[in-house]
Amino acid sequence: MQTYDLIVIGAGAAGLLGAGTAAESGLSVLLIEKMEKPARKIRISGKGRCNITNTKQHDDFLEHVYPDSRFLNSALRNFSNFQTIDFFNSLGLKTVVERGERVFPESGKAWDVADCLVNWAKKSGVEIICNTKVKSLNIENNKICSVNADCNNIEKIIEAKYFLITTGGISYPLTGSTGDGYNFAKQAGHTITPLQPSLVPLEIKNHDIQLNKLQLKNVSLSLWVDGEYVDEEFGEMEFNVKGVTGAITLRLSRNAVSAVVAKKQVELKVDLKPALSSEQLQNRILREMQTLQTIEPLLRKLLPQQIIATFAKKANIRQNNKITDLDIKKIIETLKEMTFEVSGFSNFNESIVTAGGVSLKEIDSRTMKSKITENLYFAGEVINLDANTGGYNLQIAFSTARLAAQNIIKK
Repeated sequence: MQTYDLIVIGAGAAGLLGAGTAAESGLSVLLIEKMEKPARKIRISGKGRCNITNTKQHDDFLEHVYPDSRFLNSALRNFSNFQTIDFFNSLGLKTVVERGERVFPESGKAWDVADCLVNWAKKSGVEIICNTKVKSLNIENNKICSVNADCNNIEKIIEAKYFLITTGGISYPLTGSTGDGYNFAKQAGHTITPLQPSLVPLEIKNHDIQLNKLQLKNVSLSLWVDGEYVDEEFGEMEFNVKGVTGAITLRLSRNAVSAVVAKKQVELKVDLKPALSSEQLQNRILREMQTLQTIEPLLRKLLPQQIIATFAKKANIRQNNKITDLDIKKIIETLKEMTFEVSGFSNFNESIVTAGGVSLKEIDSRTMKSKITENLYFAGEVINLDANTGGYNLQIAFSTARLAAQNIIKK
């Protein structure tokens, strides 16, 4: 029976980069993937475009990482977002920097990123086997000696000296992320911090279905929990059949989900005119009133048609009424703070990443090695580390995998 230097479980972003890095140094590496092809999640990421990373400076990057950004410090310094860009460019994948310092493949195709990683890993010497599900780890004397795997209904025991778990979280389970890595980690004695969806659409109480598919650009969205201000984002948001989504909603969703789970009152407040002060809005409305008699045509000048009815309800105004000073006050207040009560959130099928995972206290951040099991390492989303939308989560996968592989090579 062949014994590999390293078995990597899970052929996503972290698995491919970790396996390829180890194989390049001459290690014999087996990468096991339970789906029919590797990099399934990469192929659909970024709405099919794949936001590979970003060009934020180190400290700025870490500000977007949760729950403890210090854990990523060593990994990101060892393999930074700029090194990731250079890495893909060196493999012939051209990249472009877009708004928000986000980095995409020049082709705009996530498949190109996936194929680039897979081809590089294979050329580096990685043996990739798909349609193979690892069922359990075999542990003796605090060391993993082999895995039990099901390969097309054939049971196999596969041995290795070192093991790297890169199975991802439980977001987008159709791509293969179904939480297997958490079970392996538990088997090896690790604690799994509570899992919850992150970067996820939020559901609104008494949601007005007529808002579905409405997109709002250049608005400011703030999150309030039990009446206290928590955070704010500027950019684009979108309504769906149950509530709200879009970039700024997703960035606020981590704190919103935690608050909902804790049964706190959660509100989103939209500033529909963030570039204008209340005084400037009042001056504009007074100018418009010189040629208008009722509220309805005024609202059409201020808002997209699709949101007018909902806006009027929230402002408690009647569209056919003549404009009064009280109506002006209500309109301005609602334009600056249109409030929606959050009642829930979408499930893991719609969340981009999983918050929670293998406890950071049980992993050495300088090596990604388990503090509990002697020859076990972790990388990527299986760890209790997640971040905002904008290329951060893929970079976490790349950085932690590179660091893990390099330390396995040293061993």
